[in-house]
Amino acid sequence: MEEVPVVIVGAGPAGLATSACLNNLSVPNIILEREDCSASLWKKRAYDRMKLHLAKQFCELPHMPFPSRTPTFVPRISFINYVDNYVSQMGINPRYHRSVESASYDENAKAWIIVAKNTALDAYEEYVARYLVVATGEN
Repeated sequence: MEEVPVVIVGAGPAGLATSACLNNLSVPNIILEREDCSASLWKKRAYDRMKLHLAKQFCELPHMPFPSRTPTFVPRISFINYVDNYVSQMGINPRYHRSVESASYDENAKAWIIVAKNTALDAYEEYVARYLVVATGEN
């Protein structure tokens, strides 16, 4: 069992941004991601000519603007590179191959109990956190 103040489920842009903001405030956190990479929707499920449908200034992640040379509507590969740079520069270390099986709040402990399957090792892991952030949407 591992205890941490915050567990974030999902290493897409929202989960990464949450972790970066917490890191900026020196709040320990763990990201659990079921895939083998961050931003898997963009890396594995988006077509090559895909672009952000909103202008870049509305899609920047906290504490890291897009480079000025980036086009207004960011192409898929540029967004993937931006996200990978974000993970590196913000000191984010998602735990990949973690499929969250359950999360329940323990009133007595005032904490979340999260059970995740490490699919790479075929083993279960348990996390205890005061706060749980679920960032598993498509975008």
